[in-house]
Amino acid sequence: MSTAKKVFLLLGDTIVLYAALFATLVIRYGPSSFGPRLDSHLVPFSLAFVGWLLVFFLVDLYSPRTLRTRRTLFNTLLVSVVISFGLSILLFYLFGGFFRLTPKTNLIIFSVVFFVLEYGWRVIMQHLTSRERMRVAFFGDSPLLTETIAALKDNEQFGYDAVLHIPDITSHTGKELAGRITEERATLAVVHPNLVKDPRALALLYRLLPLGVNVTNFWDFYELLFDKVALKELSEEWFVENVYTHRPLYDKSTRVLELVLGTLLFLVLLPLTILIAILIRLTSRGPAIYSQTRMGKNGASFVLYKFRTMRHKSRGALWTESGDTRVTPFGRLLRFTHLDEIPQLVNIVKGDISIAGPRPERVELAAKYASLPHYDIRHVIKPGLTGWAQIKFRPSASLEEAHEKLCYDMYYIKYRSLFLDLIIILKTIRYFLTSRPQ
Repeated sequence: MSTAKKVFLLLGDTIVLYAALFATLVIRYGPSSFGPRLDSHLVPFSLAFVGWLLVFFLVDLYSPRTLRTRRTLFNTLLVSVVISFGLSILLFYLFGGFFRLTPKTNLIIFSVVFFVLEYGWRVIMQHLTSRERMRVAFFGDSPLLTETIAALKDNEQFGYDAVLHIPDITSHTGKELAGRITEERATLAVVHPNLVKDPRALALLYRLLPLGVNVTNFWDFYELLFDKVALKELSEEWFVENVYTHRPLYDKSTRVLELVLGTLLFLVLLPLTILIAILIRLTSRGPAIYSQTRMGKNGASFVLYKFRTMRHKSRGALWTESGDTRVTPFGRLLRFTHLDEIPQLVNIVKGDISIAGPRPERVELAAKYASLPHYDIRHVIKPGLTGWAQIKFRPSASLEEAHEKLCYDMYYIKYRSLFLDLIIILKTIRYFLTSRPQ
């Protein structure tokens, strides 16, 4: 889903929120009392709406998959309204003195009205999205390009129609190519970078511009579509042009924020940390804290701290497998709630890891993954407590899955910013409350 469509959805959701509020006040108090009631409700509900929109983001209401079917939309929207309703109750009743409002009945009416209006709005968007699809012509050939075309055909919610694929553009004359483009009514040409190296192909692509066709690089299109890089096809030239290892302002600002937040969180969670440590010692033999050597920035190793979730001195595979018998019953609870990660706040304060970044691998696993193309680039920045790969893909349990996660890690390295870090943190909060991506 393009950024423009997400912004349009966000604006529409905001309008629906206020429309539901206005409708609620009319239903509850009648048209004659609408004005005075609006004055007392507008500011408190406007502040609550910020939380509602944040919940929509966390439950993926701005993701293409929620527009896939009406059933998916219905279920996702229902969950978001229930969560938002609960948070609003807490907000109004914990800070009732500030808001001077405790709208229990109004919140119930509002939630029902909003759900109906929002579902209708989203169904309309589904209909518009299915009709106003961008028609795409693909030029060039590669296994990844072929997979992308197949993915577009299987996932209409992306909003693109692959209407034309010409592997060898030089087999056509300029007139023939223009005719095919016009016939298929293509408005976007996705070109594999290998074609641009051929002067004959480049001259033919140049002639598409007067036809009103936008031309984009296939690798950039792939990133836009899947939020990861086309790692299988990238050369060293791509990394030289796109990877910046040193960003002074970003690096200094994130370090200050992480030092402050890490210290505050450690102090706030200290009672819970002590309780978990005691429960670990009571439920299984061995120390409460598990230390492990991990790979850090530029290949330097460091000691990572976690709550122990496995039986002491257990042996087995380097990665945790489904139903792993080494994990203790209490350890499963810690892993499910992600509370086993709390001791890593010490690593953040020490500067071993950042809050966001590629997850630090065990030294043994890093040596195993080193056979993957460009794996060493993963270590040019500091690893993180959570990362883009963690919110987009399940924990890896094979070389193939490690390669998939590497595609997401490279995307993060290319686009890392405070805004992307904030998105990762918010999405991580969601997975703390639910489960990891599948």
